[in-house]
Amino acid sequence: MHGINDSLEFIPVRIAVLIVSDTRTIETDTSGAVLVKRIEAAGHTVAVRRIVRDDVGAIRDAVTEWIADPQVDVIISSGGTGLTGRDVTPEAVTPLFEKTIDGFSVIFHQVSFQSVGLSTLQSRAVAGLANGTFIFCLPGSNGAVKDGWDKVISYQLDSRHKPCNLVELMPRLQES
Repeated sequence: MHGINDSLEFIPVRIAVLIVSDTRTIETDTSGAVLVKRIEAAGHTVAVRRIVRDDVGAIRDAVTEWIADPQVDVIISSGGTGLTGRDVTPEAVTPLFEKTIDGFSVIFHQVSFQSVGLSTLQSRAVAGLANGTFIFCLPGSNGAVKDGWDKVISYQLDSRHKPCNLVELMPRLQES
């Protein structure tokens, strides 16, 4: 069986939300608001929410701070994964990965294809692991955030999801 097993205990995780944008503020950040609402509705905690400009240094600084923080289990970013010159989230974040979660990009694109068709080719959504912290980088649109959270990330961050989930791996991420 795969899916949510309601007889198991739900274990909430602490999630940092990073919005990458040169134009958004907390008041105008709709994708961040969508993500925060979904995270909280799922029973998880939003540890922190921040907006940074499309700048490798600013993005990397925020992610580096959070992967060093034991109060952050997961980081989800939105924005900066496109193909324009200002889209630099993958360049900022992937050098921090100790391990890349290759399957995330594949599955995200399959899900995204159902919503936006071939336009999914314009996204460079990525995920990885750094210092025991899971990092997911989503495109900046509300639709991409909904697809990424609702159809992929939320299941892997639900400790009741079987046959396996990322939460059950958390105690073993720092093993050597």
